[in-house]
Amino acid sequence: MEITFYKYQGTGNDFVMVDDRGRRLDEKNLGLVRQLCDRKFGIGADGLILIRNHPDFDFEMIYFNADGSESMCGNGARCAVAFASFLGIISSKTRFLAIDGPHEALISGGQVELLMGNVDTIESRAEDFFVNTGSPHHIRLVEDVHTYPVFEKGKTIRYDSVYSPGGTNVNFVQPLAEDEIFVRTYERGVENETLSCGTGVTAAALAFGSKNNQNLIKINTLGGKLSVKFQMGKKGGFDNIWLIGPAELVFSGKISLPPNL
Repeated sequence: MEITFYKYQGTGNDFVMVDDRGRRLDEKNLGLVRQLCDRKFGIGADGLILIRNHPDFDFEMIYFNADGSESMCGNGARCAVAFASFLGIISSKTRFLAIDGPHEALISGGQVELLMGNVDTIESRAEDFFVNTGSPHHIRLVEDVHTYPVFEKGKTIRYDSVYSPGGTNVNFVQPLAEDEIFVRTYERGVENETLSCGTGVTAAALAFGSKNNQNLIKINTLGGKLSVKFQMGKKGGFDNIWLIGPAELVFSGKISLPPNL
């Protein structure tokens, strides 16, 4: 079977996108996901995203990490919005469904503003923090994130027994100003550092912003710049959380899938 694919990236977080409104692909075929995301034997990406019809929303985003596991992906969702706009499914605004529930988004001039789910609390973990922004994130503040051993420390925390059996993503955060941070991420499901992570920078922004009484945080990643704005709820939680940044088409093509897939 031959399929048409599109490669998108959001601050270096890259995704294989497929218009699957005809439901040609079997989302339970994890071998297919891994094949398409493989950087040597496939197209290569941090994840695979299928766009499908849904009776109650503009579209549904089916997201897979490179290893075939499912989760919410903030940058992936922003790229899905850009892809849906490219396909003519939406115009400047949308309401769509992801694994963690409904989302709203705005798109203009290559910038996508994504409304994330509400966050009830930030948990303290010794000197670190834990935040679930649709995907779990362990947050650690560091002094020099550029020289920090992200892969080694991230892998250790990701597989810590406290997060068993599902594990967690790990974000290392260096404060740059009272409203600006630099974030590097070890991403669960990719099992390596990624250039950016949307749910991760959102979690980092909430933890840092609440600590510094800021509700608009500028974020630097290895793949580019993002921002997160939010409101602090009356009961200590967070709502009206928006992840803002670019989403770009890199290239498109066709791939023939092996008969065993």
